[in-house]
Amino acid sequence: GAILYRNAMAILNSTNRTKAEGYALLLEASETGHQEAKIKVAWAMLLGTNLPQNIEKARDLFIELASVGIADAHMGIGLLYAAGLSVAANPAKALVHYIMAAVGGSIWARMALGYRYWAGVSLTANCERSLEYYRLVANAVANEVQMSGGMVIQRVRLLDEVDNPGYNSGILDNDLIEYYQLLAEKGDVQAQVGLGQLHYQGGRGVAQDHQKALHYFLQAADAGNPLAMAFLGRIYLEGSEMVKADNATAYKYFKKAADLGNPVGQSGLGMMHLEGRGVDRDYSKALKYFSQAAEQGWVDGQLQLGIMHFSGLGVRRDYKLANRYFTLASQSGHVLAFYNLAQMHATGTGIMRSCSTAVELYKNVAERGKWGEKLMEAHSHYRDMRYGEAFVHYALLSELGYEVAQSNAAFMLDRGEMQAGADRGEAYMRAFVYWGRAAVQGYSAAQVKLGDYHYYGLGTAVDYEQAALHYRLASDQHQNAQAMFNLGYMHEHGLGMHQDVHLAKRCYDMAADASPDAKIPVALALIKLNLKSTVKYFTQGNWSEWIFSESLGLAINWDIYLLTTLIATLGLLVYFRRPLR
Repeated sequence: GAILYRNAMAILNSTNRTKAEGYALLLEASETGHQEAKIKVAWAMLLGTNLPQNIEKARDLFIELASVGIADAHMGIGLLYAAGLSVAANPAKALVHYIMAAVGGSIWARMALGYRYWAGVSLTANCERSLEYYRLVANAVANEVQMSGGMVIQRVRLLDEVDNPGYNSGILDNDLIEYYQLLAEKGDVQAQVGLGQLHYQGGRGVAQDHQKALHYFLQAADAGNPLAMAFLGRIYLEGSEMVKADNATAYKYFKKAADLGNPVGQSGLGMMHLEGRGVDRDYSKALKYFSQAAEQGWVDGQLQLGIMHFSGLGVRRDYKLANRYFTLASQSGHVLAFYNLAQMHATGTGIMRSCSTAVELYKNVAERGKWGEKLMEAHSHYRDMRYGEAFVHYALLSELGYEVAQSNAAFMLDRGEMQAGADRGEAYMRAFVYWGRAAVQGYSAAQVKLGDYHYYGLGTAVDYEQAALHYRLASDQHQNAQAMFNLGYMHEHGLGMHQDVHLAKRCYDMAADASPDAKIPVALALIKLNLKSTVKYFTQGNWSEWIFSESLGLAINWDIYLLTTLIATLGLLVYFRRPLR
């Protein structure tokens, strides 16, 4: 069993072997009773990753392994209870298993507890406890980050894809990639560099592959491109399964790029002198190269200058300057910049201590861990209509605190793509919970959805006042046009608030200003609003008031009445010109 397991993991950690081959060996190893193989098989079956999804079988394996204290098995059981997968949903039991898993060292369980203490989910919100758990996860993520600056996580919201056909998810189309590959093979240097960076970093729907990155960078470097030379230096400095680390070769490429003024090459030379890799450790040279790179806005130069000033390496220790450089690097998204800022805020080093800021930063780092790849796996499953696999992925990531996963899990339940139980009512109740968690994290469309659920009584009782509250939050905090329009409608009809046509018109106008897409619905709503006002004034005999009213009368809204008249005339023409039978 142990030999099978080692062979399986060697294949799974390889970039040039098929995952299916590795999981086949894992399955064999698990059948011999190997516990580590069993837990990996259980998760693979739960998620449907390279093994057919079988939630019941995964549950049985989790229960068996949890009985002997396997931490990741407790995490699995916690997820089943939290999401109601093959067992009745039970938040209290989920929490108990998360705690046992976290004590046993499960990184996912620690992240789940960090999120729960941060958001107050099934627990009283506690910033310090959240900080404790998130820091453990962030430490693990930071230890794995190389010069690339951390994994690129694509956060695709299913609701945005449906509501906005032009929504750019950031995922590259296969046809576009093939087009650039064709250009690269024909000698287009920019295409070669772009493809090299894409495969070096990974993301945007493309798997990380340093062998392919090396291929494209070598082509571009031979053509004299300094950026390609610099990235070749990175590849040889870091090393990988396919490319053996070679400090001399790394230095050669970094030097060529730096001599041509490339900031990536300058930063690479700085790193080699800072750490004494293939050259003598020399802080003054490191400072010089990092400064040159930072002056050109290169994120690694900014980060390393922050580290040197924070630690006093070759310079006088200066926390204020370190904070400045870390902040600059964080604006480019470097995960280690967020991590170092989190450390400063958590300990109050050089700045006022702030638990809430530290937790936000640690959470950002934690969500850049390698498990973030599962967001793209989930989206891929969804596009392939493998809804069961997609939902379990989103449910797992929801427990870890990813807002995008929470909104996507809610979206799937809302559309009936993942039945939560015997009827739609239970699905709406669970969707309501997920929408609520996503809304707390600032997703305005989720806030609108909460309003809709209260308005229509989906997963909760009909409550117009609560609906209006959520619409107002989305309107005031995020300038959401749909929320403004909904508030206008509720003001117009006196739903959950005092009827006020003047406020209704104001909300409709705000919606039109907030989004071009709202202009036509708003125009139609205003036509209806003004027609109702017209009928009211005529029936009450207040003609002069109707004509000269500043907010709803003919004088101020002549264009709307003209549009109404034209539409009515057009309708009559169409009616009278219809073919006679």
